[in-house]
Amino acid sequence: MHDRTPSTPDLPDSERIDRLRLIRSDNVGPRTYRSLLQHFGSARAALERLPDLARRGGSSGAGRICSEDDARAELIASRKIGVRLVAPGEAAYPPRLATLDDAPPLLGVRGAPEIMARPMIAIVGSRNASGAGLKFANQLARDLGDAGFVIISGLARGIDQAAHRATVAGGTVAVLAGGHDRIYPPEHTDLLAALLEQGGAISEMPLGHVPRARDFPRRNRLISGASLGVVVIEAAHRSGSLITARMAAEQGREVFAVPGSPLDPRAAGTNDLIKQGATLTTEASDVINAVAPIMERPVAFSAREGDGEPLDFDADTSDRKRIIDLLGPSPISLDDLIRMSDASPAIVRSVLLELELAGRLERQGGGLVSLL
Repeated sequence: MHDRTPSTPDLPDSERIDRLRLIRSDNVGPRTYRSLLQHFGSARAALERLPDLARRGGSSGAGRICSEDDARAELIASRKIGVRLVAPGEAAYPPRLATLDDAPPLLGVRGAPEIMARPMIAIVGSRNASGAGLKFANQLARDLGDAGFVIISGLARGIDQAAHRATVAGGTVAVLAGGHDRIYPPEHTDLLAALLEQGGAISEMPLGHVPRARDFPRRNRLISGASLGVVVIEAAHRSGSLITARMAAEQGREVFAVPGSPLDPRAAGTNDLIKQGATLTTEASDVINAVAPIMERPVAFSAREGDGEPLDFDADTSDRKRIIDLLGPSPISLDDLIRMSDASPAIVRSVLLELELAGRLERQGGGLVSLL
């Protein structure tokens, strides 16, 4: 049972270092990286243009560009602890994650490489889980594992760790919010070491990165993106698990919710998900039957070079001013910007990219942008 995409040849180290330099440079996120690589043809050419593009976006100072020495040092240090930095399309990169338009350009992967090719189901939920919730997470994870699925989760306390522990022997994948050498929570270091024997761990963060609050939603998109679907077990209103469920829906993944007592606030979020159309889940067959038709279709690998949106950096002063004047602290959609500015989509995207490289633009969920 595999989730295969057409594989690409392994990158030479020189290209891997250039790509690592680009994604580790200031204000370059996955979408910006992809646009730059598509437009300029190579990471090295994009690196040469970064200072000029940031100045055009109004940067008040030179943003940090990752040096070749720093990138090479990260690559060597990663390999010393068994972490491979892999690109979309390479064998160890989870195939469904590679289909996202904000897939990590380089993903730190540790553990058994073949585990990443197997179909994954995410199980997430409350850190402060009830005994019943932990028992159900354990049983569901075991049953899905016995059916050939890999359980993927976030190594958090509560539901996450219960799902991981239940499937250590068969293979489970942990998604880290920090670097591979900065495990959170620290008490799960032993759990991670155990699951790496038959399973794996992934992170888009550099070594040494200590997870911060804003890193967990970024991690959550990897949990949902790598999976066929996300099962939520106990989630209060405004919980991180509901963010994962929302991201799963935006990514076209299946969303499953385990019902709970209306008297337990830990079940309020999951019960709401069911009202909103999530698949009510009381046993593994609910999940298996829903994802079976999806598994029969080949994985559409869209995150390859050359298929990004076009850019046009020849905007005149009036176009650039009109686009920037339409921006503010309130989020606005790209479509509205294009319509209101009367500029081409390529020019609008280019101006936004310049602003982002200058550290002046924030990208929100749902394709919205705002000025910082």
